[in-house]
Amino acid sequence: MKIRRILATAVAAAVTTPVLLLTVTPAFADDKPAARTQEKPSIAELEKAAEAAQVAYDEAVAAKIAARDALTALQSDSAPLALALTAAKAVAADAATAKTEADQAVVDAQAAVDALPETATEAERTAAKTALTEAEAAALAAADAKTAADTKVVEADDARDDELVAAARKVSLAQGAVDAALADKTAADEALAKAKEEAGEEGEDEECVSEPKLTTVVTGLPDTVVAGTKVVFKLRVTNGTDKTMDEVLPFAYVHATDGSERNSIEDMVHLQWSSASSTKWKSVDNKHYMDAISPLKAGAHADVKMRLTIDASAPKGNGVTFVAGDYFNEDGTCGGNPDLEGYEFLIAASNEYDDIEYGKPVTTEPSTSGVKPQGGTSAGPVGSLAATGSSSATPQLALASGAALVIGAGAVFAGRRRKAGSHV
Repeated sequence: MKIRRILATAVAAAVTTPVLLLTVTPAFADDKPAARTQEKPSIAELEKAAEAAQVAYDEAVAAKIAARDALTALQSDSAPLALALTAAKAVAADAATAKTEADQAVVDAQAAVDALPETATEAERTAAKTALTEAEAAALAAADAKTAADTKVVEADDARDDELVAAARKVSLAQGAVDAALADKTAADEALAKAKEEAGEEGEDEECVSEPKLTTVVTGLPDTVVAGTKVVFKLRVTNGTDKTMDEVLPFAYVHATDGSERNSIEDMVHLQWSSASSTKWKSVDNKHYMDAISPLKAGAHADVKMRLTIDASAPKGNGVTFVAGDYFNEDGTCGGNPDLEGYEFLIAASNEYDDIEYGKPVTTEPSTSGVKPQGGTSAGPVGSLAATGSSSATPQLALASGAALVIGAGAVFAGRRRKAGSHV
């Protein structure tokens, strides 16, 4: 398997997982929860997610186009409700004309009654009055007809307006769906691209393997670190295999939260390293690696001095240091330990110094049995840290075990249990 493919899983989780809570309990608690690592998506899963996001986006765009076309159709004068409104207006116009004519007939009938001479017969007078009564009745009917026609116009107009508003709302909702689908698609594409980039699928041909016998062990890290102080501890990297590793990259990452265990105070916690060949304190790089140990022979170990500094303004909280190691050989083979070792510590605020038992070191042993230092003794490291720094082509298998989660925005680690003399 390509190590870059392994890395993609962890890196992608960092991109797509919004928050992983650091659940480190206080160092003085009797029972501490074991670390839980969240299952991470593979490249194949990310590709499926990107494909699904693309399909959803395409469907959203199609739905928006359909909604927009429907609105355009309804705005046409030939739309059903538009035609109904036109017909209602025509009827209302005819009713208005009829009412006008009826009203005029009343006026004319009244004039005829008023114009009767004194010599008019009773029959003539009766006929004129009857014509007036009939004209008034016709005028009332015409007025009622006009009122009804005008009401129909208002109803038809309201119906068309309601239809157009509903159609416009659908277009707006469809646009919102397109925006949301585009955001999902962009996030999925970026997660996949990031995973592929970190996995080195482009231009990386080396095959990398899991190597659990490349162990990393921390000793001397206190249970409690007081804000405003520095503590020095040791990271031992051991090649428990029967082959020399040309370059071994130690990995270390420290994360911390305040007492709520939800808010990161990582910017107040600083991790540095030094070695026999590089005695000046250096900050761990932005990918959480130190300079390569070149070489590390079979059965040998190398010690790296670590220094943890916590700002004086840091609040009471909890921390965890993770360590691992990767190797890279000149023949192109590479790999690393798939397990990320975690070590808890309690952060005490500077004003609590007198209330705690400070500086109690914890010594731990590697989980892999049968690992012996070169020459059968633990005295002195073998191999040296190369001053040139870690190669960009060097694999970073430690990330695959969970460390990559810290690279993603907002992502934090889950702490592992650690007791004196052992760690999980």
